[in-house]
Amino acid sequence: SRAVHSDKTAFARSGWGRLKLDPADGRGHRCGVDGFLFYRMKSTRPLVALCVALGLALPFSGCTTYSAVSQKRVRFQSESSEGRALSRALEGGIARHPEAVLGCCLDCAAAAERRLRSAPGDVKALGDYNFAVSRVFEILRDAKLQPWSAPVHVPGGSGEWLLTFQNGTHKEVEPRKVVMLPADRYTIRGTYVKTRTVKEGLGAPLVVTGRERDFAEVERIGEGKHVYYGMTGLLRFEGRNCVLTTEDPLTMERVRLGGHSFPLAADFTAPLALALAKEKPTLYGLERLFRPQKYANTARIARLQPYEAAKIPVICVHGLLDSPVTWVPIINALRGDPVIRERYQFWFFSYPSGYPYPHSAAILRKQLDAMNASYPDHKKEVLIGHSMGGLISRTMITDSGMKLWDAYFPQPPDQLAVSPASREILSKALIFQHRPEVGRVIFISSPHRGSDLAAGWIGRLGSLLVKAPGMLLRIAEESRDLTTMDAGTLKFSRMANSIATLSPENQFVKVINTIPPVAGVPYHSIIGDRGKGGNKDHTKPVSSDGYVPYWSSHIEGAKSETIVPSKHSAHQNAEAIEEVRRILREDGR
Repeated sequence: SRAVHSDKTAFARSGWGRLKLDPADGRGHRCGVDGFLFYRMKSTRPLVALCVALGLALPFSGCTTYSAVSQKRVRFQSESSEGRALSRALEGGIARHPEAVLGCCLDCAAAAERRLRSAPGDVKALGDYNFAVSRVFEILRDAKLQPWSAPVHVPGGSGEWLLTFQNGTHKEVEPRKVVMLPADRYTIRGTYVKTRTVKEGLGAPLVVTGRERDFAEVERIGEGKHVYYGMTGLLRFEGRNCVLTTEDPLTMERVRLGGHSFPLAADFTAPLALALAKEKPTLYGLERLFRPQKYANTARIARLQPYEAAKIPVICVHGLLDSPVTWVPIINALRGDPVIRERYQFWFFSYPSGYPYPHSAAILRKQLDAMNASYPDHKKEVLIGHSMGGLISRTMITDSGMKLWDAYFPQPPDQLAVSPASREILSKALIFQHRPEVGRVIFISSPHRGSDLAAGWIGRLGSLLVKAPGMLLRIAEESRDLTTMDAGTLKFSRMANSIATLSPENQFVKVINTIPPVAGVPYHSIIGDRGKGGNKDHTKPVSSDGYVPYWSSHIEGAKSETIVPSKHSAHQNAEAIEEVRRILREDGR
C-alpha cells in the first residue's frame, strides 16, 4: 500500500459503506495497525440499514470520524546560517535536487549537534536538529535513497558526507520493507484522537508504515502484516561520517548525543491516527458480531509493541459489537505517561463478538496458553475488559468447578451422549479454573448480571440477525434432550450467540454470579452513569450508563469502584482513563 500522499489529501473519514473492495477479488484483507487487526471488508450497507431500523446498531455505529489525517506545510525559521541555507534549499524544491537538499539537511543537523555539545539546553539548536533529521527521512523516501542497503554519498557545504544507517531498539522493523514518515507533516483530528500525545525531546518522531511480510509468516502474537508504528530518528556525526538511526520511544526514554543525555522525542498519536484513517475499521466489529464463524480466524491475543520481559502485559478485551480499535483513546492517553511506558506493554484480545461469551472465554484461555508458550518469562498480566469483555475477563479469575456444568447437565462430561467435538467445546466453556498468570482485572461497564436490553425486543431481534456458528448449533441440537433446563424457556436458536448470553435470565449468567472470584487476585470496577441519577437496585428509575444498570455492573469484593459521568463507552471517558492510570501506577510499583 502506498504511504506517500500529496499535500492537502485527507487519507480517510470513517463512515458507513465506505470500505473498499480489493480490486482483484473483492475480499477482505487482514491488516495489523500498530498491532491492531483490521479488515477491509465488502460493503455491509444493507446489514447496517437493517440494524439501524431495528434500533440495535445505532447506539454503537454511526458516521463517526474516528480519525482524519492530512498533510500540511511545515514552517521552519532558523537563526543559524546552516538553517537559513536549508530553508532556501527547501523553497527551491526537493524533487529537482534531492541530494543537494539532503546535504543542506546534514549540514544543518551537524551544526546543531555541535551547538548542543557545548550548550545542551539550546532550544533553537534542538529545533534545527529535529527539523533537519525529519527532512532527511522525507528526502530519502521521496528520492528513493536507501542508506540501509548501501552508504549514500551526499554533497555538503564543506565536503562530501557519507550517510549510513544503523537499526536501533526496534529490531522487528526492516527499513527495506517500510516507509518512514516524519510525523510533523500531519494534521490529526477525530473522535478517537482528540488529544495528540507527544513527548518533547531530541529526534524526529516518525510513523513507520508498510507491508512487512506475508501474514502466514508472522508470529500470531506479533503485530500484523501491515505496520503502523511510532519511532524516532536520530543522526550522529563522526567527522564526515553520519549515521542515521531509529529508536523506539516505548522502549527508550533518553538518548545520548555529544556527551549529554536528552529525552527522546516521540509522537504517540500519529501512528494510531494514520492507521485508523487509512484502514477505516468502522464496521469491523459489526461484521464480526453478525458473522462470527466467518471471522473465526481473527480471534487472537496480539502485542502492540516489541516484547519486553521486564514489563507487565496489559491485555485489553473489547465488548459486543466492538473491536480492538475501541482501545485507541485509552492507549493514546496512557502512552503519554512515562511511568506507564516504563512498567507496562499493551496487548489486546480480539475475537468475533457474536460468539456466546463463555465460548469466547474458552478461546481466550487457549490464546493465553499460546502466549505462555511464546513468552514463558512474562510477568503476571492485567486484564482490562469493557462491557462483555469484562465478563470474559471475569472467568479468568474464577474456578467454576462443576457448578456451571451441573446447572446444564445431570451427567458428567464423559457420560454425556454427544459427539467428542461437542463434549470438548462444552467442557471448556463450562468447566474451568482461574488463570494463575492473571494478576489483576479492571472491569469497565461490565454487565455481570446481564442487561435488560439483551432480554428485550431489541435483543431478541438482534439475536435473530446473528448467524449462529454451525458448531454451536450442532451442540444445541445434540444436547436438546440431555439438559436439565426448562424446555419451555430454553431457546436453542438463541443459545449460540452472544446477545442471548447477556440476558439476566441466561443460565450461565445466573450461576456464575453465585461463584465468587478467587481470593488473592484484585479486581476493580469502573461504572458509567449518564448523570440522570437513579437507584442502584432494580427500583425504577435505575442508575445506568444507558445499557448496563448499576445493579449489573456492581460486583462484590472489588478493591475499588469508581462511577464516572459517561455513557456505556466509559473506557473512553477521561475520568475513567485517569482511574485506570491510577490503578496501573499503584499496581506496577
